[in-house]
Amino acid sequence: MFSTPVVAAFAVLVWAPPGAAAETVRIVDLVAEALANNPEILAAQKAYEAARQRPAREASMPEPVLSLGYASNGGPLPGQQLGRNPTSNIGVSVSQEIPYPGKRKLRGEIATREAEAEFWQYQAIQLSVRSRVVQAAHRLHHTYAAVEILEQGKEVLSRTLRVSEARYAVGKVAQQDIFKTQTQLSMMETRIIRMLQDRAMAEAELNSLLNRKPGASMGQPAPQDAPPLAVTVDEYLARAAATAPELNRRLLMVARGELGVNLARKDFHSDYTVSAGYYNQGTMPAMYQVRVDIPLRLHAESRQRPALTQQVALLSESRRDFEAANQSLQFRVRAAWAEAETALRLAKLYVDTILPQSRLTVESSLTAYQTGGSDLVSVLNNLATQIDVEEQLHEQELNYALALARLEEMTGTAISKKPSNKETPK
Repeated sequence: MFSTPVVAAFAVLVWAPPGAAAETVRIVDLVAEALANNPEILAAQKAYEAARQRPAREASMPEPVLSLGYASNGGPLPGQQLGRNPTSNIGVSVSQEIPYPGKRKLRGEIATREAEAEFWQYQAIQLSVRSRVVQAAHRLHHTYAAVEILEQGKEVLSRTLRVSEARYAVGKVAQQDIFKTQTQLSMMETRIIRMLQDRAMAEAELNSLLNRKPGASMGQPAPQDAPPLAVTVDEYLARAAATAPELNRRLLMVARGELGVNLARKDFHSDYTVSAGYYNQGTMPAMYQVRVDIPLRLHAESRQRPALTQQVALLSESRRDFEAANQSLQFRVRAAWAEAETALRLAKLYVDTILPQSRLTVESSLTAYQTGGSDLVSVLNNLATQIDVEEQLHEQELNYALALARLEEMTGTAISKKPSNKETPK
């Protein structure tokens, strides 16, 4: 709930003492459970842990190759003509591929950037799940409040129906007044049924996000104070630019693209292989061999040049992707901030003006109807207006909470806290 002076009137939504409340659960506990059990988060965590293993592997030397073999003359068996023919031998050799200087370092740095990007993807999924839990919990809380408002409206309609029946019994009103009130009661019941459907959907969404069994008992989310909208939209945009996981991930992909271009340029230079061997020739002197193999880049224009062009195009794609994400994020931050600000302004208008006026109108029309000074249509219209105002007031509270949840997801920081230094992967 709101913690501003506007919000003080949110406690005055009821017309009668509330009935027995459902078991309450704190939203912070729901968030903690989701962060511990949600499959999306666990999968992203494992993806990040797997990506962290790649840099060391990519930067390491290729495995050396051990070769064992023989050459024989006069037959296929080992040792034939050994010591009598200079081409017969039994030997062993070891070869090591050596990448061109700088390639291993670039491959390791590329893998490091990809691992860091996975970290920010992991953070983004955590924030997304947290935001969805908070929003679903607020929607669930709204259904409880809305049902309570509608039930109280039914009670007022029931009292009006009893008044109509009493006045009809003495011939002061027509029977249609009773039918009109009964119709309004039935319509109120349909609104309650629809709101109970919304409750079931919110509970199902929460069970899914918390990885609970379908249909598990949820309870009623306890109301909580929402932080005030104390900073400007430009400050929210600055937070998003510094801490938003989706921007940090895309920046790392730009850095990864730059490294990929450098590696593609390095690939114009050949790796080489060094090998050494010892060959036993029986009674004849042993033979030793040392060799360096260097591939000739005779087809660089058809192999390395397209690879370089591809990496340049991928780098350009990463930069444009970052620009698009940044533009989209700025729009969504501005939209959420405007929605939160509008919800506050509307709530103040409801609390300060519309709600008191609608209550006074209902009270005066009910009194006038009991004494014959007003018709039933006016009473029912005024009552419907008050119910709508009560419900719309709580909807503005809901809209404010949902907007704050989206802002927290997009900026990567709690709205009630000052932005801290950007977290880095460990």
